[in-house]
Amino acid sequence: MIYMPEKSPITKIVKKVLPAVVSITISKYLTIFESPFGRGSPFGGPFGGFEQFFAIPRGRKKIKIGGGSGFIIDPSGLVLTNRHVVADPKAEYVVTLSDEKKYKAEILARDPINDVAVLKIKEKNLPTIELGDSLNLELGQTVIAIGNVFGTFKNTVSVGVVSGLSREITAGSTLDRKITKMRELIQTDAAVNPGNSGGPLIDINGKTIGINVAMVFLAQNIGFALPINTAKKDLEDLKKYGRIRFPFLGVRYVLLNEELKEKYNLQ
Repeated sequence: MIYMPEKSPITKIVKKVLPAVVSITISKYLTIFESPFGRGSPFGGPFGGFEQFFAIPRGRKKIKIGGGSGFIIDPSGLVLTNRHVVADPKAEYVVTLSDEKKYKAEILARDPINDVAVLKIKEKNLPTIELGDSLNLELGQTVIAIGNVFGTFKNTVSVGVVSGLSREITAGSTLDRKITKMRELIQTDAAVNPGNSGGPLIDINGKTIGINVAMVFLAQNIGFALPINTAKKDLEDLKKYGRIRFPFLGVRYVLLNEELKEKYNLQ
């Protein structure tokens, strides 16, 4: 029997965009503690399991504490991901390309409102993914999610459809333990798992229409992505102003007392 490779448009798109999808490793120097009583017995040691309260610090060691995904959008080394993936300012972030080359990442900007971050690695002539348009998405259109699932299964591909638009959720990050309200999200039934955060959501034309951001635990195939047009705005700000600009409404108030009442002739 002669094997004929599948000529699906999905496989062609995956081959095209996969070299530009990266994994992001999060490491941090943590203090290592050691018990002065040794390992103790399998029943908790001579102090009934309280040896941990007598632990002695034995120096610091760089330890991997998490991981996420991202994708290259410029040959000069610009990478898009989620803010919650690179939220810790004291952590070290390493970007690993599809060919296993590793680069220390510089954080250029974090957008805490829209959960977008822009990274930079020192390399040139890198493969990229073209940014699409998330304005005119339709329910049922095919999408592809790619990412570093559980920090272990690199370049995991899942296929689904756009299940909903303009979704609003309240999401919590396991890394910085912050709760964020997110709006205007794309819902998809393409499998999105821990570690997929920051990876691209691709349309049938091979363009990025979203950034995978969250999933619903204990539910089947309910994932969410940030519309790519949100990230485009951040990129424009970064290019034009060197930072991401945020609109805000400034309001101040003071408690009214007798002195203010008399000064401003208030009721």
